[in-house]
Amino acid sequence: MRGDGDGWYKSPDGVKHWGKFGAAGLLLRAPLPGGGSAVLLQHRAAWSHQGGTWALPGGARDSHESPEHAAVREAEEEAGITAGDLRVRAERLTMTAASGWTYITVIADADKPLPTVANRESTELAWVPEDEVADLPLHPGFALAWTELRAVPLRVRLAADAELADALPRTVELPDQGFFWLHGCADGPGIEVVLDVALTGGPAITRADVLS
Repeated sequence: MRGDGDGWYKSPDGVKHWGKFGAAGLLLRAPLPGGGSAVLLQHRAAWSHQGGTWALPGGARDSHESPEHAAVREAEEEAGITAGDLRVRAERLTMTAASGWTYITVIADADKPLPTVANRESTELAWVPEDEVADLPLHPGFALAWTELRAVPLRVRLAADAELADALPRTVELPDQGFFWLHGCADGPGIEVVLDVALTGGPAITRADVLS
């Protein structure tokens, strides 16, 4: 069923953006063996706008929808991912046009790389290791946003903290520092951090940041 947001938003200068009320997309991460992360990407069908490029599942927001609802709905329609399979961690305004049109990226985690079902808008769907995303021919809008959406991996020293171990891996956003992928693999990627005490060169992450 088509929503009331489907359609082009045309600004006074003639520039068009898809989504009468703006658009939203889902950046979904999942853990890889060894502590790294993968991102679910959509290889856009040739007939679509910017066809042949890679981007996030996403699309137009309806008038009644929050960015989170729109992004998760689009992920279900385009990739077969359901709300119960993920946990939303943050939202980021990743584009504002001069006309006021906006694109909001919703960041979420899954417990593992989930099976996907592509619809006609995709040539394929793939879980791409985070450090390989920039090597793909990305949708121009996503390419610009990726620098601020990419998560830096950090190894968390778990000791005997069972509650903390259960909360990892996951994405954390820190004010003015960006996104971090926290995992507990001792030999995994990233510098090691001890929660509540940041090691030299590391961000100030507390136990509360992880469990919130």
